[in-house]
Amino acid sequence: MKRISVFLLFCLFLAGISVAADYNILNYGAKNGQLSTVAIQKAVDECSAAGGGRVVIPAGTFVTGTIFLKSNVNIYLENGAVLQGSKDLKDYSRDGRSPGMVYCEDAINVGISGTGTIDANGDAFYDFSKNHVYDEFDKSRVRQKENYMPEGTFFTDGPVKRKPKPGMTLVFFHCTNVAISGITIKDTPSWATRFGFCDGVLIDGITIQNNPLVPNSDGIHCTISRNIRISNCNISAGDDAIVLTGFPKDEETPGLNTTEQKLPQYGNKTIYSENMTVTNCVLKSSSAGIRIGYGQHPIRRCTFSNIVIHDSHRGIGIFAHDASNIEDLIFSNIIIETRLFNGQWWGHGEPIHLSSISRFEGQPAGQIKNVQFNNINAIGEQGILVFGQKESPMENIRFNNVQLRMRKGKETMCYGGNFDLRPATPKAMQIFEHDIPGIYAGHVNGLTIRDFNLSWSNDLPDFFTHGIECNDVKDLLINDFVGTGNPNAPGSEKVKLVNSAYRK
Repeated sequence: MKRISVFLLFCLFLAGISVAADYNILNYGAKNGQLSTVAIQKAVDECSAAGGGRVVIPAGTFVTGTIFLKSNVNIYLENGAVLQGSKDLKDYSRDGRSPGMVYCEDAINVGISGTGTIDANGDAFYDFSKNHVYDEFDKSRVRQKENYMPEGTFFTDGPVKRKPKPGMTLVFFHCTNVAISGITIKDTPSWATRFGFCDGVLIDGITIQNNPLVPNSDGIHCTISRNIRISNCNISAGDDAIVLTGFPKDEETPGLNTTEQKLPQYGNKTIYSENMTVTNCVLKSSSAGIRIGYGQHPIRRCTFSNIVIHDSHRGIGIFAHDASNIEDLIFSNIIIETRLFNGQWWGHGEPIHLSSISRFEGQPAGQIKNVQFNNINAIGEQGILVFGQKESPMENIRFNNVQLRMRKGKETMCYGGNFDLRPATPKAMQIFEHDIPGIYAGHVNGLTIRDFNLSWSNDLPDFFTHGIECNDVKDLLINDFVGTGNPNAPGSEKVKLVNSAYRK
């Protein structure tokens, strides 16, 4: 009886596939090289009304404004197909909003697949002759004082100045079962993808090619979503490449609020951003290759493995800058190469950064707990930073088999020798002068460093100092550390302890 039931279910599954039709946008009036938003939307609407299927984008270039994706519809881009974003903002205007190219809300079983390209035309919405700069930190607190990002300088690493622009390119809010595979996404004016309040996200084999000078052109950005699988992706982003955060649509209001989750039918109904696995990806970022944190919802249960992060401003960043906690993260088998960028990008060349500091005045910061880094091979122009505070100490942080080579870069003297905790309050804590050890740890309860191999290039300035520096660290274990302090820094120590003691 059991075998018969399984066979019947399999037959029903095949039957469901056979009745799902293709809806070619040419049959709805789409024209190669012309604005085809209306035709594409008609295909999506008819496909959804009939119970679902594929909306097929054939070979050619089809210009579009905002398309509203609906349940049980997959947009399929054939080989040679280009879905190109319009350069006219009016083509994205809906009900006073300016969504991006594909917008989907409160839906189930949706996705985009194929071997074609989504070209968002992002460069049309930026002025590449000017920088994007704003008042964010106190220059009197940084090592270089007024010579840090001097006025009148054009910063060649960007970010460049925004003009009015469309919203994020692919947006899924309150969706269940979202799948993105195979496609290339390029030149987005803002985040390439956003998955907000989603439950069940599968992303496999996609390429994201964004302009590294464009601010906020994140790659894959998940907010208050769960059960996320990302694999086999190649991402180059003008901001963070892969992100998991805990903020809703409004990220600038402190305090946990679940009202937005209760009304829709689909999506994540828990308070957690959780259950993310990322594997076999190559990442490049003008900020962080991997970013975990910010937001009022807690984050937990994530694994990252077999990843290369290269030519990035920061490798891995974990930020408890709101009252929510971040816990149970494992990073394994990762190669990291970072450098200092000029211009107003967050990050300072750290291969690994963990910080607990509030970004809202009068609000507490959350804690970072139970985080492992295993088999990490890193080259960086800054050290590893583990920055807790007395009122929000980190707990159980482990480094196992980490190799770090510290090197001097072209921007070391202009930007180096500072800690960057942005976004943080007070303003004095955004960026401030600090000597740079191989690993700096402050206010940690339970820190393990095993099999750490540290080397220094021979031309580093003397603000690169100790091998390991610990301040107010309890239950500290250092075992099999091979390395020294910076040979160019008089008085540097292999291990510098302040209000800390360690066991071997």
